Amino acid sequence: MTKLIDQLLKFCQARDWQQFHKPSNLAKSLVIESAELLEHFQWQDSFDNLSEIKQEIADIYIYLLLLSHNLKLDLEEIGLQKLAINEKKYPISSSKGNAQKYTKFTQ
Repeated sequence: MTKLIDQLLKFCQARDWQQFHKPSNLAKSLVIESAELLEHFQWQDSFDNLSEIKQEIADIYIYLLLLSHNLKLDLEEIGLQKLAINEKKYPISSSKGNAQKYTKFTQ
């Protein structure tokens, strides 16, 4: 992932775009790109253009990488931390085959 971040930063620096990469702008862009991905699934359960979907996923990934870099967050580290939290919130005994939020589990 370091190679990709380095390439992204060089790409942005060459265009003097770092000035626009404030966390709020990157977060907004991340949500906008996520909405563009959802458009491919709107009103249907299947998709017809994997090439366009790949482009939207790449945009989301790039904005997420830039945001995490900007905030000095290690995506793998925070992902593992969140997984540990979710393992406690969603024990197998209550969550297996269950799509409900953990607050809806019966005790």
